[in-house]
Amino acid sequence: MKTSFCRRRHSLKTSRSLCGTALAEKKTLRVADVHAFPGHIACDSASRAEIVVPVMKDGKVYAVLDVDSPFEDRFTAEDEAFLEKIAALLAEKF
Repeated sequence: MKTSFCRRRHSLKTSRSLCGTALAEKKTLRVADVHAFPGHIACDSASRAEIVVPVMKDGKVYAVLDVDSPFEDRFTAEDEAFLEKIAALLAEKF
């Protein structure tokens, strides 16, 4: 699995990207094929699947974990649960 860091300058609050949508909806998004997601912003042209997990505390989103994969339908419910546990640990620091 490859991770990449998107450094695009766009507002997540108004973006329709995966990260912006996860932020706005305050929920995890697990997308099997990013090319089928309207508004997807490709930080890596090899990306095929993506999972975005908000890092929240007291209903406020402080960050998002954004993991990409070059393989379609790469992420499972188990991956989602694991990343949500990591996000909860990170949220304790805010």
